[in-house]
Amino acid sequence: MAEKVIVIADSITVGELAEKLNLPVTNLIGELFKNGIVATINQRIDFETATIIVEELGLKDVELQRKEAATLTVHKVHKLSDKAITRSPIVAVMGHVDHGKTTLLDAILKMKVAEGEAGGITQSISAYQTTRKNRVITLLDTPGHEAFAALRQHGAALTDVVIIVVAADDGVKPQTIEAIRFARSANAKIVVAINKMDKPGADSAHVKAQLATEHGLNPEEWGGDVVMVEISAKTGANIDKLLDMVLLVADIEDLIAYGSWPWTGRWIAS
Repeated sequence: MAEKVIVIADSITVGELAEKLNLPVTNLIGELFKNGIVATINQRIDFETATIIVEELGLKDVELQRKEAATLTVHKVHKLSDKAITRSPIVAVMGHVDHGKTTLLDAILKMKVAEGEAGGITQSISAYQTTRKNRVITLLDTPGHEAFAALRQHGAALTDVVIIVVAADDGVKPQTIEAIRFARSANAKIVVAINKMDKPGADSAHVKAQLATEHGLNPEEWGGDVVMVEISAKTGANIDKLLDMVLLVADIEDLIAYGSWPWTGRWIAS
């Protein structure tokens, strides 16, 4: 039996965990780095990652326990007023670096998003809007670099639908898995955009098999409930279909808001 039990919520900062473990924070950061996670003292890691790191550190006398959700939140039931209206969906675009997330946004918005990025890496959450069939869709562009995991998680928590971009010639990668986890933790609906279908090595069937067998995302055409659209952000193929599917998923969710909607403009949050 563990001599020390540490109770944490769904996530904890690296600094806080190091303090609870009575370890130098540099030791914890080093262990995270060895496991492929680039983190700073103030970056948050999820419960599962914290548990793995404790095991990797060989701390046999320490046990992490997840704080019960019931103690974290109090659920209140609100009665909708007659002013409540259907709102447009908020959609996060997430995916592994180089899988074409920003190119997809560029194709959707008809603007050169990529040219304004530092080194081709999005380093803040940006929001844009587009219109499809006279309906507004708000799109969140989340960071693609592994060092910005906390920002990506924040982006997923803001959204109704998460478009997960997976390259047809590369398959599921670490940030793909991370995006799936973030979307699920935020209770957001997932739509998969299988990108780069224009490339010679594209294999959408392999991507679907990976997602279905390894991550529980079963495509609709295989009897599942996850919409997957084969696209090419480079050529623009099936982008309209992808947006149509996003609106369909949003309609099923029956999104409601109070006051004026849709929101207009563009913001950037760091």
